[in-house]
Amino acid sequence: MKILITGGAGFIGSHVADACLEAGHEVLVVDDLSTGSLDNLNPRAKFYQISICDPSLSQVFEREQPDIVNHHAAQISVPRSIEAPLADVETNVKGTVNLLENCVKYKVKKVVFISSGGAIYGEAEEYPTSEAYPPKPLSVYAINKLAGENYLYFYNYQYGLNYTVLRYANVYGPRQNASGEAGVVSIFINALLAGKTPTIYAYPDAPEGMIRDYVYVMDVVRANLLALDRGDKEIFNIGTCVETTTSLLYKTILWHMGMQKEPLRGEARQGDLRRSMLDCSKAFQELGWSPIFTLEQGIKETVQYYLRTRSER
Repeated sequence: MKILITGGAGFIGSHVADACLEAGHEVLVVDDLSTGSLDNLNPRAKFYQISICDPSLSQVFEREQPDIVNHHAAQISVPRSIEAPLADVETNVKGTVNLLENCVKYKVKKVVFISSGGAIYGEAEEYPTSEAYPPKPLSVYAINKLAGENYLYFYNYQYGLNYTVLRYANVYGPRQNASGEAGVVSIFINALLAGKTPTIYAYPDAPEGMIRDYVYVMDVVRANLLALDRGDKEIFNIGTCVETTTSLLYKTILWHMGMQKEPLRGEARQGDLRRSMLDCSKAFQELGWSPIFTLEQGIKETVQYYLRTRSER
């Protein structure tokens, strides 16, 4: 199949591109490189440097006629979405609609849409949280991801456009961008390698930090491959159903880096949820997916990647 991956030079999208190529698919990457990097780009993928908001995106569709669109491109920072909501709308809503319009026009067979299980449910009363729980987004980012899901439902109803939604937990692993707020694992590792002291943000009554569901990127990649021909018109949580505090995450990273360093402490930021953990039993039952990597294994792989790339510079 010919697969167009938006955000395919970014952290997760580039790993998905690699896996699709290894599976024998033809891969096209659309990325404006605002957060992605040419270093992540697989040389076997055909690359278009263009924003998903650009009207000329239609030229790529007209020329390439992709079978599948895997939509990873997004503004991914929760705090930034609150500080600059219109910018988030521009990418995560208008960009998605622009993409879907082209999918309909050029008869794309299916869209795999990346949503946010880590943010979309808000402070959920069901814990772990299943896909049946009604989303109660508490950030502009989460609101706009939910809007993307609703647009998919509309485009399927109105035009028959097939789709699968993957709601990610907190994804980490090699290639994660440490320049934003979205990648706490890469932020911690890069800070420590630079001799800086990371900050753990927490609410006063929960000093160990937020509770999150951390899922390793290669597990996420497998879910994307399975969604190519499974899970039509369905939404799936992709996580581990294991809760981890920010303090435990930090200690795990320190252990695998062979370091000791007390973190700084900061107050919770706008949009920080107290806890998030996903029930992923539906993905197991209908996609045949479940996570393989434990947090220990994933952090070990991630630390080794950053140490290796640092030594190669």
